[in-house]
Amino acid sequence: MKKTKGKGLAVQNKKNFRERVRDAKSKGSFSVFFMMLPSVFLLCVVSVYPFLWLFKYVFYDYNGFKAYFTGLDNFKRVLNDSIYWDSVLHTFEYSILKLIIILPLSLIVAVLLSNKFKGSNFYRGVYFLPTVISAAVYSLIFYFIFASYNGVLNGILSTIGVIHRPIDWLGSSKTAMNSIVVVAVWGGFGNYMILFMSGLSSISEDVYESARIDGANRLAIFFRITLPLLGPMLKVILMLAITTALKDYESILVLTGGGPNNRTQVMFSYIYTLCFGNDSMSTSIQIGYGAVLSIISALIIGIITVAYLRLSKKLDDMF
Repeated sequence: MKKTKGKGLAVQNKKNFRERVRDAKSKGSFSVFFMMLPSVFLLCVVSVYPFLWLFKYVFYDYNGFKAYFTGLDNFKRVLNDSIYWDSVLHTFEYSILKLIIILPLSLIVAVLLSNKFKGSNFYRGVYFLPTVISAAVYSLIFYFIFASYNGVLNGILSTIGVIHRPIDWLGSSKTAMNSIVVVAVWGGFGNYMILFMSGLSSISEDVYESARIDGANRLAIFFRITLPLLGPMLKVILMLAITTALKDYESILVLTGGGPNNRTQVMFSYIYTLCFGNDSMSTSIQIGYGAVLSIISALIIGIITVAYLRLSKKLDDMF
């Protein structure tokens, strides 16, 4: 009888334990659901709904007040819109110029600052500071720096005798794009520097010590040890840099508004002017057509991103 009772109590305790585990799991799932609910709600409101809203108005001529059904006219218009296709080329030009400057520069500075020396933390903070400032704010500061008359840059160059007449940095088609790239590099440089420093901190100091014992100089250490071991982080940083550069437009709107003569007009600055207008825009707001261009631009960026990911995967398989 005692053995039978003991077995019965053991079975009962097992059942109670399983029920408690099941209750705990269900309570945990319930808690996780409520913790995730605000994020899911914001994602739907800020991202999913506007994306679905775009698809609604691609078939309309919509100015924010009245919508007129136009069928496929917006899509036909894209084929003959030279400003948009020029803006696509300008986007690639801007992105390439920005990437070939900002990535090597931020990597070199990250390597230098990774070596502990007096004042290194101060320089890290100084270089990272622009990423905290709004793009509109520092672009406005550079607008006054690049001003043709009474601008800081022209004043310095005139004082040291480099130029004899003011240069219209933002109003000339020869210098406008380069000026915008300088601002973009200044604004995003610190962010990539911190990412590179994060990757460098994961490399063991023992590897560098072994290389020094074998007689490797700093240049050999950088190209044969640092870069290969930084490869995984470099791939992520490059992907972020590509997508960010392709989507940049805030500084352009502040500095040039896409001018002169659409020389600095990129995809999303053109879409912005169509959807919200600007001071120099003589035509009415065209949200329906802007929605079509937004989808096409997103597809272009998506194709470039997928191509980059596949290329990087092939390179990994090769090496």
